[in-house]
Order: sequence, then C-alpha cells, then structure tokens
Amino acid sequence: MPQMRVTEGSITSRVMANLQRNVARSGRIQEQLSSGKQISRPSDSPTGTLSSMQLRGEARVNEQYSRNADDGLGWLGTIDDTLTSSLSRLNRARELGIMSQSGINSSESREALAIEVENIRDSLIGLANTTYLGRPVFGGTTTGPAAYDSAGVYLGDGNQVLRTVGGNAQVPVAETGPNVFGTGPNQVFAVLTNMAANLRSNNTTALGANMDQLDVSSNLIKTTLSDVGARYNRVSQANDTAKDRLVSLKGQISDIEDIDLPKTIMDMQLQSTAYQSALAATAKVIQPSLLDYLR
Repeated sequence: MPQMRVTEGSITSRVMANLQRNVARSGRIQEQLSSGKQISRPSDSPTGTLSSMQLRGEARVNEQYSRNADDGLGWLGTIDDTLTSSLSRLNRARELGIMSQSGINSSESREALAIEVENIRDSLIGLANTTYLGRPVFGGTTTGPAAYDSAGVYLGDGNQVLRTVGGNAQVPVAETGPNVFGTGPNQVFAVLTNMAANLRSNNTTALGANMDQLDVSSNLIKTTLSDVGARYNRVSQANDTAKDRLVSLKGQISDIEDIDLPKTIMDMQLQSTAYQSALAATAKVIQPSLLDYLR
C-alpha cells in the first residue's frame, strides 16, 4: 500500500486553518456578548430572522391599537366629565323652576331666577364646546374650533369619530351635539331660553312644560352617559388586550433574538480554554526547524 507523504507545510496549513476557525467562533461569541443578541444578521439564523420580523410586525400593530385606545379613552373621558357637569346644571335649572312655582311672585325675584337660567344656558353652551386636543368632542368630524355658536346653533356635522382598537374593532369615541342636547324646540338651549322668558312673564303653564322638557333633556344626557360608559369599558378592555399581547410578543422576540447570558459566558470560557489548548498542542506538533532559525 503506497504511503501518503505529509509535508510540514500541509501540517502547518491545517493547524492554522483550525486555529482560525477557533478564533472565528470566539469572535462570534464575543459579538453576541457585546450586543446581547444571538441574531445580528439574517445569515445567523434565516428562520429566526423571519419569525422575528413577523413578530415585530404584529407588535407594531398592537402598539398602534394601544395608542388608538389611549386616544379614545381621552375622548370618552372628556365627554363623560362634560355630560356629568351638564346634568348638574340641568338639575339646578329644574330647581329654579320649582322655586318659581313656590309662590315667588315679585318681578325682581323672577328676574333673578331668569338671569340664573340664562347663565346656566350659556354655561351649557360652553360645555357643549368642550374640546379634546383642540377638537370639539360634540362637533362630529368638524375642523372648526366649536360645536355651537353663542346662540346655540349647531356648527358641526353628523359624522362619527372612530378609533380602531383591535382587529376589525372600531369604536365611536365622540358624540354629535344634536344627539346629546336635542334639536328644534326641544333643544336644551332653546328650552332654557324659553324658560327664562316664561319666568319673567310668570307664565306658570309654560314653565310646567319647560320642566317636562328639561326632564326629557336630562334623560337624553343620562342615556348618552350610559352609552359612553359602555364604550369606555370596551376601549379600556381592548387597550388591556393590546398591551398584554404586546408583552407576550416582546417575550417571544426576546426568546428568538436575545442570548442566554450565563450559557454564552460559559461558551466563551470553554472556547477560550479550547483555543489555549489548541495553541499548546500546536506548539508541540510544529517544532521550530533550522530553517525557522535561519529566517
């Protein structure tokens, strides 16, 4: 059987190639330790890179859902506070109507009651023009700064302000003024204007009708408050769902991309030990020759 001749040059080449591979492995581990990531480029793990990209895309979607929900909660919370204040003012107007039916006959007293009713009306118009981030919450999608003018005329539109808070889940986060404050002669501002005039003229029959209209307006606002509360809960739950999903996605991304620090440190120590052992073995296998000295 013929003998294969192994030259010093071939031994040296193989040993150096093995040492270079060892150094390359050490370099990769050092890169992982410094970055904290086990995937720094797609070639590190093509399947892991694809999974990571898909998870990151889903995470961005849920982040947007959460932002939309936070914005929707701001709208709905503003409307809730405004309607609660509006109810208290309507209750005060009703109290004034009851007072006028309790034997107050002097013109001065009726004038004082009428002035307070007008102030309540102006205050309600101010509440109806409540804004959130510069937009009137009762103006639909209007780009104007107010939902009503000083005379109580509606300036907005009938469109809904929607926020997407989940997959195929859009929630109205605003209200249109007519749905809350009424329209025509039953509009709460018109009722209060008429009530003030009836107080001045001491028209008790008309005042009784005004009281009934105020009750209708109060019930309308209460119904809207209940609906707003239900939507607030829905958006809040959607927000919690999006945030919980986001936490889960970040955990999955971390499992794919991030290193196991204790394991990586141990691998680095083992690789360093292996490299030092390889160097020691190489020094014994490749002894210096006379030619090395002559160089």
